[in-house]
This record gives sequence, structure tokens and C-alpha cells, in this order.
Amino acid sequence: MAGRLAGKVAVVTGGCSGIGLATVRRFAQEGATVVVADLDDAAGEVLASEIGGTYVHCDVADKTDVDRLFATAKDTHGRVDIAFNNAGISPPEDDSILDTDLEAWKRVQDVNLTSVYLCCKAVIPMMLEQGGGSIVNTASFVAVMGAATSQISYSASKGGVLSMTRELGVQFARQGVRVNALCPGPVNTPLLQELFASDPDRAARRLVHVPMGRFGEPEEMANAVLFLASDESSFMTASTFLVDGGISGAYVTPV
Repeated sequence: MAGRLAGKVAVVTGGCSGIGLATVRRFAQEGATVVVADLDDAAGEVLASEIGGTYVHCDVADKTDVDRLFATAKDTHGRVDIAFNNAGISPPEDDSILDTDLEAWKRVQDVNLTSVYLCCKAVIPMMLEQGGGSIVNTASFVAVMGAATSQISYSASKGGVLSMTRELGVQFARQGVRVNALCPGPVNTPLLQELFASDPDRAARRLVHVPMGRFGEPEEMANAVLFLASDESSFMTASTFLVDGGISGAYVTPV
């Protein structure tokens, strides 16, 4: 039986860890040819070999790298049907607005928000030319509600991703290009594990707000991305797809 992405070509940024890695593997299981973009060349080459795909070194904040990524995908595989613009950072120096300096602010904006602009700008003309495609941008639950643990630039960047996704989804809907935002809740990824190690109290404050009482797993996010990327979501665009264990729907008094 053919997979849900059989014959599709997908590009995944930040594909060597966390949600990106789980999605790369899920896409490949469903029959997609996957182009993995990351800065971890050793892991990227191994992963591409594992899934029978292509690895491209890419700094998503650099326009030249991003343009080369999508050109390579198209030149190598003939088309780009799916773009999962997922790469992002959440550094410890991004904290309260009272403590976050301009350099830290700009770096997070470049990697989390400008990168999505660059990826969409590169891939949308390709999708228009071929008659359609599906773009999934990684936003966050903090794009729709205030964060219990302040990360001022991260929160602002994800709000920007969500707003840009809506605009693009509306703009290109009648031309067959769907653009949706995945909004994960706290997920058990290396980023979150690093936070636990460096500041257990801060990480615990996240967990107390999740009605399900646990963090999400990368594979659960990958299943959501698969749905948005596939034809199963063909009547969805400009959507805010929350996969957050109920956190955005709950009223919880901070502790």
C-alpha cells in the first residue's frame, strides 16, 4: 500500500534533531523523498543515507544558503511538494525583556522568523510553477498565549511565524499552495532537555500548566506535520494547528 506522501519531495529544515528528525523519518516512512537541511553535517549525511534522501548544509538565517537548499532540492528531485520550515533556537540568553540584550534578540529573530520568510520566499515560486504544494511552519503555543517562562524574542518570533503563515495561506490559497502553522506545546526535545539540565525549576513551571501532565514527544509532532503536509488536510490553510496537550485551552493559576 502506497504511503500518504508517495511520490512527494519534502524539504525539512532543522532535520537532524527533535521534531525535525522525527518528521524526516515519518515522511520517509510515508514514501516521501526527503531533503534534510541542518548544520550538523555528520548527522545529516548519516540520516540522508538512512532514509535514502539528500542532505544539504544550510544556515537558515542566510539567504544564499536557503536559496541553494531549495534549488538543490528541485534540481536533484525535480520539484518541491512539501516544505517543513522547522529550524529554530531557544538560547538561555533569551529571557525577560529586562535581561535580554539586542544581540540575543536579533539572533533569535534571524533563526526563528527571518528563516521562515527566506524559506517561504524561496519555495513558493517553485510551488506556484508546479501548481501547488504544502508549507508547514513551526510556530508555538506561545504564539497564542503568554509564556509562563519568559523568552521574549522566542515568543515574539513565533508570533511572527504564525502571523506570516496566516497571510501566506490566504494569499496563495486559490493557487494551490497551502500554508499552515504547527504550534507545539512543550516537547521532549534536546532544547527542552537542555533547559531541564540548566534550570529544573523553570522547566517544571512549564509542566504544571499542561493538562495532560506530560510533555509531548517529537513523534507526536511529526504525526501532526504529516497530516498538514499530506492531502488529508487539503481543505486547511492559514490554520493554527495546536498540538499542545491542552495547554492553550486551560486556565491554570501560576504557581
